[in-house]
Formats: sequence, C-alpha cells, structure tokens
Amino acid sequence: MAPIDRIRVDRWLWAARFFKTRALAHDAVAGGHVRVNGERVKPARDVRANDVLEVRAGDVVRTVVVVGVTERRVPARVAAGLYEETAESRAERARQAEERRAEAAFGGFRTGRPTKLDRRRTDALRRRRPRR
Repeated sequence: MAPIDRIRVDRWLWAARFFKTRALAHDAVAGGHVRVNGERVKPARDVRANDVLEVRAGDVVRTVVVVGVTERRVPARVAAGLYEETAESRAERARQAEERRAEAAFGGFRTGRPTKLDRRRTDALRRRRPRR
C-alpha cells in the first residue's frame, strides 16, 4: 500500500482526534467551523502537509499546521504528531483558560436574583461585615 500525501479534511480532523466521530468532523467543516489556508471549505476538500487549519470547537479556536496525514484514527500520542499548533494559538488558548479559571473563582456569571451564597461572596470581596 502506497503512502498517502492528501486526505479529506473531515477524515483528517477525525484521525487527528480533533473530533470524536467523523460525523462531528463533517458537520463542523460543513458548518464553517474549519478553515483551510484561510478559506472556508467543504468536507471533501483535501489537506496536505504544510496546510494551515483553523479549527473552532466550542469557544476554543486552534490554528494548526498539518505535518502528516493518515487514513486511520491513531492513538492520541501519534495523533499529536500529525499537526503542530502555532505559538499564537497556544498563547490565546492559555489566555482563555486563565479567564475561565478567574471567572470560576468568582462564582461565574449567573442571571437572575443573587443567592445567599452569592451575596456572602460579594461581601467577602468587598471586605464588608455581614449585617446582623
């Protein structure tokens, strides 16, 4: 069997473990959440080594350079060798993770009336003593 040099973008995303199923990868590409070399593409678009992919999954956007292609889904350690994430992408993901941690430390953002626990946390932040 000859080595391959290109593969469908949805199959590559599934094989590189960006999505759990190939159907999810297909839907993400069809929905415009994946760009190849800056262009919105269809799921049948072929990717090759040195192509730049922008993959959005939820709130997380990754920019990766394709290093290798494979037809089969491979273990996570091998899949990590199929691409190289850009430094800007890693820095942005780290910044977003830090924001989420900071938001969680303050109880997150809720809608509606604050609970008793929310009021106590707010008082603690303002260093006020609770009313008696």
